[in-house]
Amino acid sequence: MNRRLVFTITIVLVMTIVLTLFYIQTLYSNSKPSPSKREFYVGAEYAYGYDNQTAQDQLAQLQALVDKVKNYTNLLVIGSLGLTFDQTTLSQACDYIYNANLSIIVLFTGLDVYEDLAPALTYNTTVWMLEAQQKYGEKFLGIWRYDEPGGRTLEQGIHPIVHKEDITMEYTYVDVANLYFERLHVFPNYYLDFSPKVFTADFGLYWFDYQAGYTSLFAEFVGNESRERHIALCRGAANAFSRDWGAIVTWKYTQPPYLESPDELYADLTLAYDSGAKYIIVFSYPQLEGTEFGILTEQHFNALKRFWDGAQNDPGSFSLDERQAAYVLPAGYGFGFRRPDDTIWGVLPADDLSAKVYNDVEALTAKYGANFDILYDEPPLTPQLLQGYRDVYYWNQTVS
Repeated sequence: MNRRLVFTITIVLVMTIVLTLFYIQTLYSNSKPSPSKREFYVGAEYAYGYDNQTAQDQLAQLQALVDKVKNYTNLLVIGSLGLTFDQTTLSQACDYIYNANLSIIVLFTGLDVYEDLAPALTYNTTVWMLEAQQKYGEKFLGIWRYDEPGGRTLEQGIHPIVHKEDITMEYTYVDVANLYFERLHVFPNYYLDFSPKVFTADFGLYWFDYQAGYTSLFAEFVGNESRERHIALCRGAANAFSRDWGAIVTWKYTQPPYLESPDELYADLTLAYDSGAKYIIVFSYPQLEGTEFGILTEQHFNALKRFWDGAQNDPGSFSLDERQAAYVLPAGYGFGFRRPDDTIWGVLPADDLSAKVYNDVEALTAKYGANFDILYDEPPLTPQLLQGYRDVYYWNQTVS
């Protein structure tokens, strides 16, 4: 064969292979979620202030916080009761947040009318929410209502969710789960008539919070608790119920400085983002002597800014991790997962399964990091949902 012809054919084959590989790489890259295109919210919760401060004093503090973070966040949570009890300052605070081009979440503690706690400032919160939707549009994300329902139940079996007096020997775990649903669903179902979304933060029983109707949950990154376990519990439930999820960084210590270090904060922000969180919030409470922004220091703000700059300008520096495995628990098994002998539903002692599932989750965390979900063997779990995972483990199987 003519050597020139052989050379030409070789060049054509090489070019074809190169172009094919380039096409496959481009197709693969385009098929992966782009961090820069995700709908994503990061911000701070204003919850600090002194007890003797007026609503106007707290409004000024909130406005200073907005000015501080508006260039590297897109969400502000109003968690101060001193502001929400006063309709005038609440609206002024929301106006300020909205004009800074940030989205808004408001913590409410009453179902309908604020009057018992602030009789001189009585107003109808449902009317306010409807007006807020008209006034702030998509920037008004919704209401935060009834904090930590699952965590409180695990710690205390606290009314009005589940407490010991309600439980008889005949109750199964599913019976207790149904009781939890009957009492908790009042909150999200009520507010969804007036608010686009209903949020809360929690540190346990996420599946059953979503089952009760919450739109979005914030997994609490607290103390030295495993972030990966909280992600697996919260994201797994959100995935099953087709809801959103997020994370909130809370106290690491029970005394000053309360909050984790700036480097730890950056690592938590990155982990939540890489794990697919739609919301990441940094909790700031209480007001400390000599600080302007609660427990947030200048170094914490720098960590927030560093994270924001990376997510906005260099999304390639982050990765959207793929969930590889699912761990399936029995229906209604409201285990706390904080230790091998943790309570079940806060009112029932650990059983023969408790230590096993705790150790299973520890082993899966070591194997997959944050790339696994915890699910329950009950609706809305389906075979189709499980097909989205490469590996599936059940509570009654050996996990290695």
